[in-house]
Amino acid sequence: MPAGLMSLEHGGDLALARAHFPDCVEPLIDLSTGINPNPYALPPLPLAVFARLPEPDALERLALAAAAAYGAPSIHTVAPAPGTQMLLPAIAALRPAGRVAVLAPTYTEHLRVASLIGHRAEEVADIGRLARADLAYVVNPNNPDGRLISRNDLLAIADELRSHGGILVADEAFMDVAETEMSLARDVERGNIVVLRSFGKFFGLAGLRLGFAMAAPELTERLKGWLGPWPVSGAAIEIGQTALSDREWARQTRASLKRSAERLDHLLSGCGRFEIVGGTSLFRLAQMPSAGEVYFHLGRAGIFVRRFAEQPQWLRFGLPGNESAWMRLRTALAQLT
Repeated sequence: MPAGLMSLEHGGDLALARAHFPDCVEPLIDLSTGINPNPYALPPLPLAVFARLPEPDALERLALAAAAAYGAPSIHTVAPAPGTQMLLPAIAALRPAGRVAVLAPTYTEHLRVASLIGHRAEEVADIGRLARADLAYVVNPNNPDGRLISRNDLLAIADELRSHGGILVADEAFMDVAETEMSLARDVERGNIVVLRSFGKFFGLAGLRLGFAMAAPELTERLKGWLGPWPVSGAAIEIGQTALSDREWARQTRASLKRSAERLDHLLSGCGRFEIVGGTSLFRLAQMPSAGEVYFHLGRAGIFVRRFAEQPQWLRFGLPGNESAWMRLRTALAQLT
Protein backbone atom coordinates (compact mmCIF):
# COMPACT_ATOMS: atom_id res chain seq x y z
CA MET A 1 0.00 0.00 0.00
CA PRO A 2 1.46 3.42 -0.93
CA ALA A 3 2.34 5.87 1.79
CA GLY A 4 -0.38 8.24 2.90
CA LEU A 5 -4.11 7.63 3.24
CA MET A 6 -4.71 4.79 0.78
CA SER A 7 -8.11 3.56 1.85
CA LEU A 8 -11.42 3.13 0.05
CA GLU A 9 -13.36 4.25 3.12
CA HIS A 10 -14.75 7.78 2.95
CA GLY A 11 -16.84 9.93 5.20
CA GLY A 12 -20.61 10.12 5.01
CA ASP A 13 -21.36 6.37 5.01
CA LEU A 14 -24.10 6.22 7.63
CA ALA A 15 -24.86 2.55 6.94
CA LEU A 16 -21.24 1.78 7.81
CA ALA A 17 -21.49 3.92 10.92
CA ARG A 18 -24.57 2.04 12.13
CA ALA A 19 -22.88 -1.29 11.36
CA HIS A 20 -19.91 -0.23 13.51
CA PHE A 21 -22.13 1.14 16.26
CA PRO A 22 -25.40 -0.84 16.20
CA ASP A 23 -26.44 0.39 19.66
CA CYS A 24 -25.48 4.03 19.13
CA VAL A 25 -27.58 6.94 20.30
CA GLU A 26 -29.99 8.17 17.63
CA PRO A 27 -30.35 10.31 15.65
CA LEU A 28 -26.83 9.80 14.35
CA ILE A 29 -24.82 13.02 13.96
CA ASP A 30 -22.58 12.79 10.89
CA LEU A 31 -19.38 14.79 11.41
CA SER A 32 -17.39 12.55 9.05
CA THR A 33 -17.59 14.81 5.98
CA GLY A 34 -16.41 18.26 4.96
CA ILE A 35 -19.86 19.32 3.73
CA ASN A 36 -21.59 22.50 4.88
CA PRO A 37 -24.24 21.23 7.35
CA ASN A 38 -26.53 24.18 6.54
CA PRO A 39 -27.24 23.92 2.81
CA TYR A 40 -28.29 26.54 0.32
CA ALA A 41 -32.09 26.89 0.20
CA LEU A 42 -33.38 25.26 -2.97
CA PRO A 43 -35.14 27.57 -5.43
CA PRO A 44 -38.53 26.51 -6.81
CA LEU A 45 -38.06 24.34 -9.89
CA PRO A 46 -40.45 24.14 -12.86
CA LEU A 47 -41.59 20.67 -13.87
CA ALA A 48 -39.90 21.15 -17.25
CA VAL A 49 -36.41 20.72 -15.74
CA PHE A 50 -37.37 17.13 -14.93
CA ALA A 51 -39.52 16.43 -18.01
CA ARG A 52 -37.05 17.55 -20.71
CA LEU A 53 -33.41 16.96 -21.52
CA PRO A 54 -31.34 20.03 -20.64
CA GLU A 55 -30.93 22.52 -23.48
CA PRO A 56 -27.38 23.50 -24.51
CA ASP A 57 -28.01 27.15 -23.72
CA ALA A 58 -28.98 26.22 -20.15
CA LEU A 59 -25.67 24.42 -19.74
CA GLU A 60 -23.91 27.51 -21.11
CA ARG A 61 -25.65 29.71 -18.53
CA LEU A 62 -24.42 27.37 -15.79
CA ALA A 63 -20.88 27.53 -17.19
CA LEU A 64 -21.10 31.33 -17.28
CA ALA A 65 -22.19 31.44 -13.62
CA ALA A 66 -19.35 29.09 -12.67
CA ALA A 67 -16.76 31.10 -14.61
CA ALA A 68 -17.87 34.29 -12.83
CA ALA A 69 -17.95 32.66 -9.38
CA TYR A 70 -14.59 30.89 -9.70
CA GLY A 71 -12.68 33.42 -11.78
CA ALA A 72 -12.23 31.34 -14.93
CA PRO A 73 -11.45 33.32 -18.11
CA SER A 74 -14.60 32.32 -20.06
CA ILE A 75 -17.28 29.68 -20.49
CA HIS A 76 -14.98 28.01 -23.02
CA THR A 77 -12.70 27.05 -20.12
CA VAL A 78 -15.46 25.48 -17.99
CA ALA A 79 -16.76 21.90 -18.20
CA PRO A 80 -19.77 21.20 -15.91
CA ALA A 81 -20.01 17.62 -14.66
CA PRO A 82 -22.16 15.42 -12.40
CA GLY A 83 -19.66 15.82 -9.57
CA THR A 84 -15.89 16.11 -9.87
CA GLN A 85 -15.54 12.38 -9.20
CA MET A 86 -16.94 11.70 -12.67
CA LEU A 87 -14.22 13.85 -14.21
CA LEU A 88 -11.31 11.88 -12.75
CA PRO A 89 -11.10 9.18 -15.45
CA ALA A 90 -11.33 11.80 -18.20
CA ILE A 91 -8.57 13.85 -16.61
CA ALA A 92 -6.35 10.80 -16.17
CA ALA A 93 -6.87 10.04 -19.87
CA LEU A 94 -5.60 13.48 -20.98
CA ARG A 95 -2.10 11.96 -21.06
CA PRO A 96 -0.98 8.54 -22.34
CA ALA A 97 -0.12 6.03 -19.64
CA GLY A 98 2.89 7.39 -17.81
CA ARG A 99 3.95 8.65 -14.41
CA VAL A 100 1.43 10.22 -12.04
CA ALA A 101 2.45 11.95 -8.81
CA VAL A 102 -0.05 12.90 -6.11
CA LEU A 103 1.08 15.19 -3.31
CA ALA A 104 0.29 13.26 -0.13
CA PRO A 105 -1.20 12.59 2.32
CA THR A 106 -4.50 13.48 0.70
CA TYR A 107 -7.77 12.36 -0.85
CA THR A 108 -7.13 8.93 -2.34
CA GLU A 109 -9.34 8.88 -5.43
CA HIS A 110 -6.88 10.66 -7.73
CA LEU A 111 -4.30 7.95 -7.12
CA ARG A 112 -6.81 5.11 -7.43
CA VAL A 113 -8.41 6.31 -10.67
CA ALA A 114 -5.07 7.15 -12.32
CA SER A 115 -3.87 3.62 -11.51
CA LEU A 116 -7.04 2.11 -13.01
CA ILE A 117 -6.49 4.10 -16.22
CA GLY A 118 -3.02 2.53 -16.51
CA HIS A 119 -0.64 5.15 -15.11
CA ARG A 120 2.25 4.37 -12.78
CA ALA A 121 0.78 6.34 -9.92
CA GLU A 122 2.49 7.15 -6.64
CA GLU A 123 2.05 9.47 -3.70
CA VAL A 124 4.92 11.87 -3.02
CA ALA A 125 5.65 13.94 0.07
CA ASP A 126 8.07 16.36 -1.64
CA ILE A 127 6.35 18.98 -3.79
CA GLY A 128 9.47 19.21 -5.97
CA ARG A 129 8.88 15.67 -7.25
CA LEU A 130 5.63 16.73 -8.91
CA ALA A 131 7.51 18.50 -11.69
CA ARG A 132 8.91 15.22 -13.05
CA ALA A 133 5.48 13.62 -13.57
CA ASP A 134 3.27 13.43 -16.65
CA LEU A 135 0.26 14.22 -14.48
CA ALA A 136 0.76 15.96 -11.13
CA TYR A 137 -2.10 16.25 -8.63
CA VAL A 138 -2.38 18.72 -5.77
CA VAL A 139 -5.43 19.02 -3.53
CA ASN A 140 -5.45 22.67 -2.52
CA PRO A 141 -6.55 23.34 0.22
CA ASN A 142 -5.70 19.82 1.15
CA ASN A 143 -7.99 17.19 2.61
CA PRO A 144 -7.60 16.35 5.48
CA ASP A 145 -4.99 18.76 6.89
CA GLY A 146 -5.92 22.00 5.07
CA ARG A 147 -2.40 22.45 3.65
CA LEU A 148 -2.48 25.40 1.23
CA ILE A 149 0.19 25.85 -1.43
CA SER A 150 0.67 29.30 -2.87
CA ARG A 151 -0.45 30.13 -6.37
CA ASN A 152 3.06 31.22 -7.35
CA ASP A 153 4.57 27.90 -6.22
CA LEU A 154 2.00 25.96 -8.21
CA LEU A 155 2.51 28.09 -11.31
CA ALA A 156 6.24 27.40 -11.07
CA ILE A 157 5.52 23.66 -11.01
CA ALA A 158 3.17 24.04 -13.98
CA ASP A 159 5.95 25.81 -15.91
CA GLU A 160 8.35 22.92 -15.22
CA LEU A 161 5.73 20.38 -16.24
CA ARG A 162 5.07 22.24 -19.49
CA SER A 163 8.67 21.68 -20.59
CA HIS A 164 7.95 17.97 -21.10
CA GLY A 165 4.22 18.05 -21.81
CA GLY A 166 3.09 17.43 -18.24
CA ILE A 167 -0.21 18.62 -16.76
CA LEU A 168 -0.90 20.02 -13.30
CA VAL A 169 -4.28 19.10 -11.78
CA ALA A 170 -5.35 21.32 -8.87
CA ASP A 171 -8.30 19.91 -6.95
CA GLU A 172 -9.78 23.00 -5.29
CA ALA A 173 -12.79 21.29 -3.73
CA PHE A 174 -12.43 23.40 -0.58
CA MET A 175 -11.19 26.65 -2.17
CA ASP A 176 -14.57 28.32 -1.55
CA VAL A 177 -13.59 28.76 2.11
CA ALA A 178 -9.94 29.66 1.44
CA GLU A 179 -8.32 32.80 0.07
CA THR A 180 -9.77 32.94 -3.43
CA GLU A 181 -6.69 34.66 -4.85
CA MET A 182 -4.87 31.35 -4.27
CA SER A 183 -7.00 29.65 -6.94
CA LEU A 184 -5.49 28.70 -10.30
CA ALA A 185 -8.81 29.13 -12.12
CA ARG A 186 -7.69 32.40 -13.71
CA ASP A 187 -4.52 30.71 -15.00
CA VAL A 188 -5.95 27.76 -16.91
CA GLU A 189 -5.34 29.33 -20.34
CA ARG A 190 -1.62 28.73 -19.77
CA GLY A 191 -2.48 25.38 -21.34
CA ASN A 192 -1.38 22.65 -18.92
CA ILE A 193 -3.45 23.38 -15.82
CA VAL A 194 -6.74 21.69 -14.90
CA VAL A 195 -8.69 23.03 -11.90
CA LEU A 196 -11.48 21.07 -10.23
CA ARG A 197 -14.18 22.76 -8.17
CA SER A 198 -16.83 20.98 -6.13
CA PHE A 199 -20.23 22.64 -5.83
CA GLY A 200 -21.75 20.38 -3.19
CA LYS A 201 -19.34 20.90 -0.30
CA PHE A 202 -19.60 24.67 0.17
CA PHE A 203 -23.27 24.86 -0.78
CA GLY A 204 -24.12 21.82 1.34
CA LEU A 205 -25.78 20.01 -1.58
CA ALA A 206 -23.46 17.08 -2.18
CA GLY A 207 -26.36 14.88 -3.26
CA LEU A 208 -27.02 17.16 -6.23
CA ARG A 209 -23.80 15.83 -7.81
CA LEU A 210 -22.42 18.92 -9.51
CA GLY A 211 -18.84 19.94 -10.14
CA PHE A 212 -16.65 21.70 -12.67
CA ALA A 213 -13.34 21.31 -14.46
CA MET A 214 -11.60 24.43 -15.73
CA ALA A 215 -8.85 24.21 -18.31
CA ALA A 216 -7.65 25.68 -21.59
CA PRO A 217 -10.35 25.44 -24.29
CA GLU A 218 -8.70 22.48 -26.07
CA LEU A 219 -8.52 20.44 -22.86
CA THR A 220 -12.01 21.54 -21.85
CA GLU A 221 -13.44 20.26 -25.14
CA ARG A 222 -11.75 16.90 -24.60
CA LEU A 223 -13.30 16.65 -21.14
CA LYS A 224 -16.73 17.63 -22.49
CA GLY A 225 -16.40 14.97 -25.17
CA TRP A 226 -15.76 12.35 -22.52
CA LEU A 227 -18.85 13.44 -20.54
CA GLY A 228 -21.22 13.53 -23.51
CA PRO A 229 -24.07 15.89 -24.51
CA TRP A 230 -26.12 15.92 -21.25
CA PRO A 231 -23.55 15.81 -18.46
CA VAL A 232 -25.64 17.60 -15.82
CA SER A 233 -29.32 17.24 -14.91
CA GLY A 234 -31.78 20.05 -15.48
CA ALA A 235 -32.31 20.39 -11.73
CA ALA A 236 -28.56 20.69 -11.09
CA ILE A 237 -28.29 23.34 -13.81
CA GLU A 238 -31.05 25.49 -12.33
CA ILE A 239 -29.92 25.13 -8.71
CA GLY A 240 -26.25 25.55 -9.56
CA GLN A 241 -26.78 28.70 -11.62
CA THR A 242 -28.91 30.29 -8.89
CA ALA A 243 -26.56 29.42 -6.04
CA LEU A 244 -23.34 30.37 -7.83
CA SER A 245 -24.82 33.78 -8.63
CA ASP A 246 -25.83 34.44 -5.01
CA ARG A 247 -22.70 36.31 -3.87
CA GLU A 248 -24.28 37.65 -0.68
CA TRP A 249 -25.15 34.15 0.52
CA ALA A 250 -21.59 33.08 -0.21
CA ARG A 251 -20.13 36.02 1.71
CA GLN A 252 -22.30 35.41 4.76
CA THR A 253 -21.69 31.67 4.65
CA ARG A 254 -17.90 32.03 4.58
CA ALA A 255 -18.09 34.20 7.69
CA SER A 256 -20.47 31.78 9.43
CA LEU A 257 -18.34 28.73 8.62
CA LYS A 258 -15.24 30.51 9.91
CA ARG A 259 -16.97 31.20 13.23
CA SER A 260 -18.13 27.59 13.49
CA ALA A 261 -14.62 26.27 12.77
CA GLU A 262 -13.20 28.50 15.51
CA ARG A 263 -15.91 27.27 17.89
CA LEU A 264 -15.05 23.66 17.07
CA ASP A 265 -11.33 24.30 17.67
CA HIS A 266 -12.16 25.79 21.06
CA LEU A 267 -14.40 22.86 21.97
CA LEU A 268 -11.88 20.20 20.93
CA SER A 269 -8.90 21.94 22.52
CA GLY A 270 -10.82 22.57 25.72
CA CYS A 271 -11.35 18.89 26.50
CA GLY A 272 -7.60 18.40 26.92
CA ARG A 273 -7.04 15.47 24.56
CA PHE A 274 -6.81 17.06 21.13
CA GLU A 275 -4.17 19.02 19.26
CA ILE A 276 -5.60 20.82 16.23
CA VAL A 277 -3.16 20.15 13.41
CA GLY A 278 -5.03 21.60 10.42
CA GLY A 279 -8.23 21.79 8.44
CA THR A 280 -10.42 24.32 6.68
CA SER A 281 -13.57 26.15 7.71
CA LEU A 282 -15.54 23.02 6.72
CA PHE A 283 -13.58 20.49 8.80
CA ARG A 284 -10.91 20.34 11.48
CA LEU A 285 -8.14 17.77 11.85
CA ALA A 286 -7.23 16.76 15.39
CA GLN A 287 -4.37 14.62 16.60
CA MET A 288 -4.23 12.52 19.75
CA PRO A 289 -2.54 9.27 20.85
CA SER A 290 -5.93 7.75 21.80
CA ALA A 291 -7.71 8.56 18.53
CA GLY A 292 -9.10 5.03 18.17
CA GLU A 293 -10.56 5.09 21.66
CA VAL A 294 -12.13 8.50 21.02
CA TYR A 295 -13.55 7.37 17.67
CA PHE A 296 -15.40 4.46 19.29
CA HIS A 297 -16.52 6.54 22.27
CA LEU A 298 -18.04 9.15 19.98
CA GLY A 299 -19.56 6.48 17.76
CA ARG A 300 -21.37 4.87 20.65
CA ALA A 301 -22.65 8.35 21.53
CA GLY A 302 -24.10 8.61 18.01
CA ILE A 303 -21.42 10.96 16.65
CA PHE A 304 -19.65 9.71 13.52
CA VAL A 305 -16.23 11.25 12.75
CA ARG A 306 -13.59 10.41 10.14
CA ARG A 307 -10.59 8.27 11.00
CA PHE A 308 -7.61 7.30 8.84
CA ALA A 309 -6.12 3.82 8.64
CA GLU A 310 -2.67 5.12 7.70
CA GLN A 311 -2.66 7.93 10.27
CA PRO A 312 -4.19 6.28 13.37
CA GLN A 313 -3.52 9.33 15.56
CA TRP A 314 -5.80 11.55 13.42
CA LEU A 315 -9.52 12.25 13.59
CA ARG A 316 -11.30 14.70 11.30
CA PHE A 317 -14.36 16.54 12.56
CA GLY A 318 -16.97 18.18 10.37
CA LEU A 319 -19.12 21.01 11.67
CA PRO A 320 -22.24 20.36 13.78
CA GLY A 321 -25.26 21.77 12.00
CA ASN A 322 -27.39 22.99 14.92
CA GLU A 323 -27.27 23.69 18.64
CA SER A 324 -28.56 20.24 19.54
CA ALA A 325 -25.63 18.66 17.67
CA TRP A 326 -23.16 21.05 19.30
CA MET A 327 -24.52 20.13 22.74
CA ARG A 328 -24.30 16.39 22.10
CA LEU A 329 -20.70 16.74 20.92
CA ARG A 330 -19.84 18.86 23.98
CA THR A 331 -21.42 16.29 26.31
CA ALA A 332 -19.64 13.35 24.63
CA LEU A 333 -16.28 15.12 24.82
CA ALA A 334 -16.82 15.99 28.47
CA GLN A 335 -17.36 12.30 29.22
CA LEU A 336 -13.88 11.59 27.87
CA THR A 337 -12.28 13.54 30.68
